[in-house]
Amino acid sequence: MSPRRADFDGPSLGGLNGLDKLLEHRTRLGICILLYRSEGLTFSRLKALLEETDGSLGAHLQKLEEGGYLSVRKEFRDRKPMSWYALTRNGRAALQTHLKALEKLIAEATATS
Repeated sequence: MSPRRADFDGPSLGGLNGLDKLLEHRTRLGICILLYRSEGLTFSRLKALLEETDGSLGAHLQKLEEGGYLSVRKEFRDRKPMSWYALTRNGRAALQTHLKALEKLIAEATATS
């Protein structure tokens, strides 16, 4: 008979506590990682790199902006609107914390008893 989840007395997964809900989606995590490595990227460049649709990418960018993780700068180039996105200080800190929690979680999951 297998033990029920409530009966499990194994080690806790403390790494789960540090995960950021806003960064758990692959697209939002990808956006932040790409922006962490650059000073800023345009909507069209993010769309191409992440292979997302306009609507999907726009929704994810909006959530990150509302969370204070991104700043956006809008400009016109050759009469075409361009949106430039960059990580804010809070966004950088949140990504670093999230990645450390993932590292901890992986270490916990692969630890031998």
